[in-house]
Amino acid sequence: MPSQCAVCKGKGLCGLPTCPITRRFHALKDVKPVSEYMGASPSVFVGSYGYPRVVGGPLMINDSDNPLQWVQDGLSIDDIVGIRSRTIRGGKELDVKIPDAEKIQEIALSEKPLDVEVAFTKPVQFDLNFDGTVAPVGMSGAMKKLDVIDNARVSRIVDRCTSDTDLRATEAARILFENGTDVYKITNLLTSGLLGVQRKVVPTRWAITATDDMISSGMKRDVIRMPALPEFQVFCATLHGNTLCFLLIPSEEWRFEMIERWQKQSLWSGDEETVIEDGETGLTKSKYSPIGGAYYSARLAVLEYLKSVGRCAKVLCIRDVSGEYWAPLGTWVIREASHASLATAPVRVGTLAEATAAAAAGLRTNFWIPYAQMLRDIRQQKTLADFFS
Repeated sequence: MPSQCAVCKGKGLCGLPTCPITRRFHALKDVKPVSEYMGASPSVFVGSYGYPRVVGGPLMINDSDNPLQWVQDGLSIDDIVGIRSRTIRGGKELDVKIPDAEKIQEIALSEKPLDVEVAFTKPVQFDLNFDGTVAPVGMSGAMKKLDVIDNARVSRIVDRCTSDTDLRATEAARILFENGTDVYKITNLLTSGLLGVQRKVVPTRWAITATDDMISSGMKRDVIRMPALPEFQVFCATLHGNTLCFLLIPSEEWRFEMIERWQKQSLWSGDEETVIEDGETGLTKSKYSPIGGAYYSARLAVLEYLKSVGRCAKVLCIRDVSGEYWAPLGTWVIREASHASLATAPVRVGTLAEATAAAAAGLRTNFWIPYAQMLRDIRQQKTLADFFS
């Protein structure tokens, strides 16, 4: 079951009636039910069950809902779990074609959290669900009334991109990102059906990965036109038990490979460690990654770095997850751990052997070397000089 858990990440693929890891969180929380809520709604949430008839509504919490703020404030896993366990997911049935999503769209548009007044059909219940992509939410309740009390304050670039119904979602995401709108805001806009030509409400779990993928698509096209990185570079950093190491290999060809390990006795593993690998070459990726949303978040982060330095490279990304990561917080952890890694001063070396040694030293393990198809391909590849030597 441990290897299944690392792939499943709470989606119930093991066939058990409830996820044993989810049960642990239910046992930890004692929530007082409420029938009404008046306060801040910083974002929205749309589920995927029953698509195209889905349940969606505001997320309600008088704390920050932005992972960037959590990292900036130095919040621990305990702190974040506390915030998320107090968060209420309000729900009403929606058709993805948006006939009645105006109120959640107003919340998604606003630069600041809007105050809402909500009445639930019955007291909210502790209903923690997670899949490794979405940050967990502690409580949920069906809404019988939702009133948005404040008026949304909308930035000029968000207003421009959401008002243009001839602008494709991929292009809108690129423009928003390049003009300083973070991925969390773009995800909210996509979730609530505010981007694209044929607009639809998008389940949050899908929107998170779609946002990372859409922004990456444009960046790949930019990066492959750039000159090769002048030397091998290695970056490593850890956030909430997730160590992210990037080994950048000079090349005018873009290639990305990710190796993810869940150590023994870590969240999605048991008595044996679990390793998952995936990769891509060129501009497109044909299938959804078995690593899940973490793959797309890490790939976007390294593309941001390469574009910022004006270089192209082949990239090997290693994610090593320890038992310190005891709560599934969502793919934002990988995104921000990747940013933290790529913000450090790199180890700069001249050979692949030196780069591999530097990555092993940064990770304090070389478990990943036998799984690295990219390293095998590079070592076996003959250059033009080889034929004339």
